[in-house]
Amino acid sequence: MQLIIKLIAGILTGMLVGLFAPYGLIQVLITFKALFGELLFFTIPLLILFFITSGIAALPTNAGRLLGRSLGLAYLSTLIAGTIAFMVAAILVPMLTSPGSATPESGQVTLAPFVELTIPPVFNVMTALALAFIFGVGIAATGATQLKTLSDHGRDIIQRLLVNIIIPLLPVYIAGVFAELAAAGTVFGTLRTFGVVLIMALVLHWAWILLLFTLAGIKAGKSPLTLIRNMLPAYFTALGTMSSAATIPVSLQASKNNGVKPDVADFTVPLFATVHLSGSTITIVSCAVAVMSIYNGLDIPSLTIIVPFILMLGIVMLAAPGVPGGAVMAAVGLLGSMLGFSEVAVALMIALYMAQDSFGTACNVTCDGALSILVGEAATEEPDTTTASS
Repeated sequence: MQLIIKLIAGILTGMLVGLFAPYGLIQVLITFKALFGELLFFTIPLLILFFITSGIAALPTNAGRLLGRSLGLAYLSTLIAGTIAFMVAAILVPMLTSPGSATPESGQVTLAPFVELTIPPVFNVMTALALAFIFGVGIAATGATQLKTLSDHGRDIIQRLLVNIIIPLLPVYIAGVFAELAAAGTVFGTLRTFGVVLIMALVLHWAWILLLFTLAGIKAGKSPLTLIRNMLPAYFTALGTMSSAATIPVSLQASKNNGVKPDVADFTVPLFATVHLSGSTITIVSCAVAVMSIYNGLDIPSLTIIVPFILMLGIVMLAAPGVPGGAVMAAVGLLGSMLGFSEVAVALMIALYMAQDSFGTACNVTCDGALSILVGEAATEEPDTTTASS
């Protein structure tokens, strides 16, 4: 919650600087934004490589059918949730916002940073993703402990960079974004879009929660409202921590209170906290449509373009770091490579997403409880092959 307060303070500070401060001070913030952006875009491929490699290599290999069912259900949930969010956002956002409202009009002042520094990434996002899967699956198959240790150490280094530098400096980065928008005269149209997307994302989150728990309730023969009520402690914990990983103890107990067998819950809840991000996907897709709507040069794509993006998003967010904003950090590369987002559009996307990250995380962990019920019920229905063979 402190991060949310700092983000709001960054937005307000950036607006005030952009509206009232001398150009020199505005350029200081814009210079920081440009330099920080270079560090951010350099880090993203490394994040994808080390986190996804480590995540795949750490998946249990002796769970067989239970692991396959859990991963398939999590991926399907993410895909359907993202597709529904896109269809709703593509209809509502253009109706409720002003197209091109984040693009400066001709004649407006445009300010450049004092210093420009280019830090090319070691490799691009798709190369990082391919390497992550090759090494992750290879480590899991061969038991290469040295490579596993290397990927874990790389993950720990990138996570420390995120926790100690990138995440704490995000409010200053966002202040630079909004100072630039305010100086260009487009900040108020952008803020109006923020409000629209926040309300829409919240409604979509709860619609998805109700749908999944209705299916889980039918499968388990229990009231969906009772199941949701039992998961509310996890929901509100996630609102405060903004981390699925940090909420695991609460969501684990809540799932057991919903009747999920302890051995199933102990397996599925930590796994879903890593691989199931339907709420974050809803938020990312909704925010992406909003940015494309208000920023000239980006058009809202068709389903044939957005579905591959959501498919890749579900993979890239695999093993997303358990820190605030981890999902959007992992998605930044895809936004540029698949949807054509410029650096300015990505900066808007980060600001828009981070303002509501806690709600997406809360949706993630709450829906994990529904998927655990579905996996547990499916496991219960399977014949006991061990008893039959004996």
